[in-house]
Amino acid sequence: MANSDIIVKVWAREVLNFRGNPTVEAEVTLADGSKGCVSVPAGISAGANEVGEILDGDKKRYNGKGVLTAVRNVREIIGPAVTGMHAAPQEAVDKKILAVEGTPNKSRLGGNAVLSVSLATALAAAASQKIPLFRYMGKEEGFKLPVPCFDLFCGGSHAKNSIDFQEILMIPAGLKTFGEALMAGNAIHLALGDILKKKGYEVGNVSGPLSAPLKTNRESIDIMAEAITKAGYKLGDECYIGVDAATSELYENGKYVLKSEQKSLSALELADLWEDWVKSYPIISLEDPMTEEDWDNWVMVTKRLGSRIQLVGDDFFTSSPTRVKRGIEVGAANAVLIKPNQIGTLTETLETIKLAAAAGYRCQPSSRSGETEQTVISDIAVLPECGQIKCGPPSQQSIPKYNRLLRIQEELGDKAVYAGKRAFKYLK
Repeated sequence: MANSDIIVKVWAREVLNFRGNPTVEAEVTLADGSKGCVSVPAGISAGANEVGEILDGDKKRYNGKGVLTAVRNVREIIGPAVTGMHAAPQEAVDKKILAVEGTPNKSRLGGNAVLSVSLATALAAAASQKIPLFRYMGKEEGFKLPVPCFDLFCGGSHAKNSIDFQEILMIPAGLKTFGEALMAGNAIHLALGDILKKKGYEVGNVSGPLSAPLKTNRESIDIMAEAITKAGYKLGDECYIGVDAATSELYENGKYVLKSEQKSLSALELADLWEDWVKSYPIISLEDPMTEEDWDNWVMVTKRLGSRIQLVGDDFFTSSPTRVKRGIEVGAANAVLIKPNQIGTLTETLETIKLAAAAGYRCQPSSRSGETEQTVISDIAVLPECGQIKCGPPSQQSIPKYNRLLRIQEELGDKAVYAGKRAFKYLK
């Protein structure tokens, strides 16, 4: 039994994500027959500092987005390097993977190849120990069902002919259970669609995050507030609003260009806009309010708003322990978006979470636009340091994540506590 968790086989294959694009799936098998299988997601809006995928570039296959090279890197390099190792502790396996990969940004073998083996190993180890992944990672009590931060309306690089900012979120932090929060997501998503249609807008992607050619960016907040009320929920008590501004996508020559309104704003003017919105609406979370390398203005906006709302670094932090540490030191942001494929291994992801939580920063695990059926992010979201999860509406590619959380809720039984308002530092 002592060698039951020895890695005996690592395999990889090319599969498709929910956008129909190829991605890497790795499968790790242990001596006792336990297996872990994970396909990795991809993002459309990617921070400059996150690790990159290795794509084949062959235009005759999936318009250059094939991942056969990354698959081969798993089969021929990463797999042989970890075969014969114990699957646990995770840190040892990931250390070996990183040593073989050898570059800070995983550019030699690919972040997609690295992450697939890291996560598949964790799942195999958890299966060998006959425990769920969240217990394998957490090893302690204090698990919480996260508040789902629903991306219900999209713009920016996620939608054409829509608003400039990337996502408008509905956050049911004031409800009592995760199940109630899911029902709110469903009801408000439907209400939002009805409102947009009644206003005469042509609505895009009716089963996912909605989009429409609104007259102004602010109108998206007004319509979200109206949808919350229309669905029968108390705005600013049961349900709140969040914004993913993704400002790095808007930054041109020192200005933030709002093409839908034909405006260009300085950092100070953009901060004024955020302050006005926060005063006018129950906004509790604002993601990437400044561009990813503008550290000085991140500090400025944190001083102005950081005592009132959650300021989340996504492109700004890219789930990197190094960047989060710098943010803590200079006082930039007060929350971190967590995406394992931004950094490359599960160990690095958990290091970022623990570092952020120790400094009082909130952690918001998030799915990506090019998701797969894997549900690792749901297990991460119930860890004691988290309490939030960011996904789309309860439909399409987000369903596996929410269903996994419902199963975790059942497994936790009477210990299934919904994080609620406590997940947000400044909510009472």
